[in-house]
Amino acid sequence: MANKVEKLKVNYKTLEEFKKFKEYGVQELSMLDDLQENIIENDSESPFYGIYFGDTLVARMSLYQRDARFDQYFDPAQNYLELWKLEVLPKYQNKGYGSILVEFAKSFGLPIKTNSRIKSQGFWERMDFHQVTYDVERDLSENPMVWFPEGVSEQKHG
Repeated sequence: MANKVEKLKVNYKTLEEFKKFKEYGVQELSMLDDLQENIIENDSESPFYGIYFGDTLVARMSLYQRDARFDQYFDPAQNYLELWKLEVLPKYQNKGYGSILVEFAKSFGLPIKTNSRIKSQGFWERMDFHQVTYDVERDLSENPMVWFPEGVSEQKHG
């Protein structure tokens, strides 16, 4: 597949595209506010990556780098990526777009944490993500799943 992952620009066109996604919410609305207040330049950096099919944004995710100081998941503690809002528009599902995005995230070579929605757990397991040992203090109501690059394992608590 020639579909390449692109870092999405923050502009009105991208934000218009975002409205098609179910997970549209606070993050996008705050970007929209920033644009309207002209705080951010058009096309400034966003945490979003996506895949276009023709002119349509068909899949997206957001990736944040977290600092090693806040790492409660990986051993040794290190910078890691938090992957949110992985979503593929319904008519484009089951065509490999989600996997392309996850493989792209793995290409940074950092451990990755995500929260799987109930129905998506099988997808994450196929992508070689593992459930972490649940920790009430840390995980609250989340269902964290993690991917370990070579030489990295789960941090033990308690």
